[in-house]
Amino acid sequence: MSRKDATALDRSLACMCELCPVCRHASHSQKGIAYPIVKNVEVNICPFCRAYEKIHGKKAHEARN
Repeated sequence: MSRKDATALDRSLACMCELCPVCRHASHSQKGIAYPIVKNVEVNICPFCRAYEKIHGKKAHEARN
């Protein structure tokens, strides 16, 4: 699914992932207890992380600019 197919709901959910303290810590530090949690949970459980990947084209645990 491309970014053009993303809905307003997808953008809202991705915004929640950007504000999530666990996801932010995992993406900024790339280590610690939050990193493996986000890395293993994001695809199967978290709708915010899935939306983040759909909107930004990368996983929530990957380093953010």
